[in-house]
Order: sequence, then C-alpha cells, then structure tokens
Amino acid sequence: MEKIAPEVYDRIDNDLYNAKGDLWWNPENVLHILKTSVNPWRVGIARDVFRKLGFDPKGKKALEVGSGGGILTEEIYGMGFETTGIEPAEESIRTASEHAKAMGLDIRYEQGTGEHLPYADASFDCVFCCDVLEHVSDLPRVISEIARVLKPGGIFIYDTLNRTFVSKIVAIKIWQEWKRWAFMPPNLHVWEMFIKPEELKVLLAQSGLEWKEHRGSEANVSIPKMLGYLRKRARGEWTFVELGQNFRLVESKDMNVLYAGYAIKKS
Repeated sequence: MEKIAPEVYDRIDNDLYNAKGDLWWNPENVLHILKTSVNPWRVGIARDVFRKLGFDPKGKKALEVGSGGGILTEEIYGMGFETTGIEPAEESIRTASEHAKAMGLDIRYEQGTGEHLPYADASFDCVFCCDVLEHVSDLPRVISEIARVLKPGGIFIYDTLNRTFVSKIVAIKIWQEWKRWAFMPPNLHVWEMFIKPEELKVLLAQSGLEWKEHRGSEANVSIPKMLGYLRKRARGEWTFVELGQNFRLVESKDMNVLYAGYAIKKS
C-alpha cells in the first residue's frame, strides 16, 4: 500500500478535530461515542493481549499516536503505563491536556504527526494507534515511525477500518451519508483510505513488526435494532447520550468493518 494520493486525502475532514469546544468529553457530541461504545471493545482486546503475553504495563512507557481528546489515552494511563499522547490537532490536545489536569492524571501530550514522531529510537514499550491509520496521508511512513520508536520486543496495538463492500455501506453510507441514519459528519472517513488486513500485514513486515493476530467487531444488538437506534437519533428522539447507553461494540470474528490487531517488534 502506497502513500495516499493527494486528491483522495483532500476529501477527508481531519479539520474536525481542530474545531473549537470539547468534541470528546461532552457526551452530547458524536466523538464521545468512541468512549462509550468503542473503547470497551478496544481496551478489552488490549488487556487480553497483555494477559496472553504476560506483559505488565505498570512502569512501562506507552505512546498513543493520534490521541485526540484523550479518551483512550486516559484508559492507557489507567492500565499503569507512563503515558504520552501525540496528536496533530491543537484544539484536541488542549481538550486532552485540560481534562487530564482536571482529573489529576500525569499524562504528557505533544503536538505532532505519526509521519514524524519526535522521539528517539526504541523509546516505548508499547504503541497504540486506534481509529487513526485510516486518517493518515502516508501510512507506510507512519508504520515505519511506530516501529522505530518501539523497543525490541515492544507491542504495537491498533484498530482500523477494512476496505470492503460492507464497510462502504456501513461506515460511509449509513454512518455518514444516508440522512435516515447518519450520525457522523460527512467525510469524517473516506472509504478509499480504509485498509485491508493483508495490506497492513505487509506494511508491518516491511518495518520489522511481526504480526500476531486480528480480531473483528460487531454491534451488541441486531442490525435491524441498531438501525432503529440510529433512526431515533436522526429524528431527535434520542441524544448521543442515549445512543451511547444502548449501543456498544463487542468482539466478533467479523472483520468486514472495524478490526483490531497487534504486532511485536522483532528483537
């Protein structure tokens, strides 16, 4: 997989993350759904990976690439890591820093991109990159940089969207475009930037990262019920709070839309 063509990358609305106001911790905003409905799935997988590997996060150093407003970063910190988050959007960093300070959490936030991580080689025991890889302009470079800052034997944990017919219907049409159900802003995601698992495996291998496994996801309710929930929100009958209270992702073998995985940096 090559660097994203400029005409494709220009279609994605990454400027959203620089919008004024708290897009992340305010439960009335769409991005808070990531905390209530997606984090339990991705954090659960991370904790299971650590148990499987016999890896104790306490005292280890972790980096989150694309940390946004800190809704996953704070969970990483809660695992026991000495935690750093890096994010290109200044407003998101401000939100994350203010929330961490208010909560008394010693998290370091810095502005920067995954393509140019401002850290020395072998700086971190674990790197997280979740809901981010499908947003970057140069995916091979980001993977290479993540591998560079990982210590030998370090763990890379990620999740991203698969480029399938199903993901075009679900993540683009239903989530963003079809007004009957849409709850995300237009162009929050661009389907051509989604990543097939086999493509990601190749990039991992090229950067000296040994792929270990992928896991899928699905809604905790049936598809008709999920569409009903989205319809209620679109009509104004439900807020994002109510949507988040009733919908969450659970682990599944289905990798047609959102999937997670991990890899180990070769010694």
